[in-house]
Amino acid sequence: MEKPYVLGIDIGGQTAKCGIVNARGEVLAQTILVSNKHDDAPSFVEALAQTLKKLILDADLEGQIRGIGVGAPNGNYYTGEIKQAPNLSWAHEGNVPFAAMLSKAMDDMPVALTNDANAAAVGEMTYGAAKGLKNFIMITLGTGVGSGIVIDGKVLYGHDGFAGELGHTCAVRGGRRCGCGKLGCLEAYCSAIGVARTAVEWLDQHPEESSLLRLRENVTSKDVYEAAKAGDKMALEIFEYTGSILGRSFADFIAFSAPEAIVLFGGLARAKEFLTAPILEAMNDNVLPLWRDKVKLLYSSLSESDAAILGASALAWNL
Repeated sequence: MEKPYVLGIDIGGQTAKCGIVNARGEVLAQTILVSNKHDDAPSFVEALAQTLKKLILDADLEGQIRGIGVGAPNGNYYTGEIKQAPNLSWAHEGNVPFAAMLSKAMDDMPVALTNDANAAAVGEMTYGAAKGLKNFIMITLGTGVGSGIVIDGKVLYGHDGFAGELGHTCAVRGGRRCGCGKLGCLEAYCSAIGVARTAVEWLDQHPEESSLLRLRENVTSKDVYEAAKAGDKMALEIFEYTGSILGRSFADFIAFSAPEAIVLFGGLARAKEFLTAPILEAMNDNVLPLWRDKVKLLYSSLSESDAAILGASALAWNL
């Protein structure tokens, strides 16, 4: 029987988004699994497999799925392993042979795995804002900061499959500790969690300053965004600070791959009205003159779920 469909899965720190995709790149059905309630890989894989089987059954597509493509933090395209992913409660220590485990749980259906940001880059290059671009960097701003580097139309994996961990380059020397254990990582400042940490620190450091954020018991990046929309001075300054850090790091990234564009994707990218100006100012102030005002800053044109699902699903067509 012909198998004209594939599954695409985007695994994040909070949820796993799953979808059935056809050859035209249409997401025919999708669902979400909460991923942070599992403490070990076997229980998460079993829950994911049951979710996928139900999705296939409900779509009446049993026996018509060619394979599964997965995007996950620290996913290794070469080995099919997830290695020490700090934002995954069930995979933050050791190596998880995820592709093999999921294949077995899905009755030996073939599975391909890559980094979640690489998957998003492929989806954006095929269907979204990066369509037609051969050289760009995808930056995902979610629970963490991920990246996918595309050079000459190909995702850069490096010799071991882990190239492009730009979220764990040093943005602030001697800065706050990141979930990976290092100090000053870009992720520690410019992820959704990083923005919330900045808010908590600033509220503590400036007790005399009034802010809508003081009305929140546990401040989130969404709270900061909503406060900024309401004109809150501290919230606006937090985004100015975050955007400046991103821009300085982007200037460094431009120096090693000379991209046509940097594409931002993920929940925090929704705050583009507050991030764009400080990013561009800091980026152009710190980049070599030959690239100043030359590299475009783009935002994903795909829905947050579709981009990653489509990118991950693209891996499955060649299985």
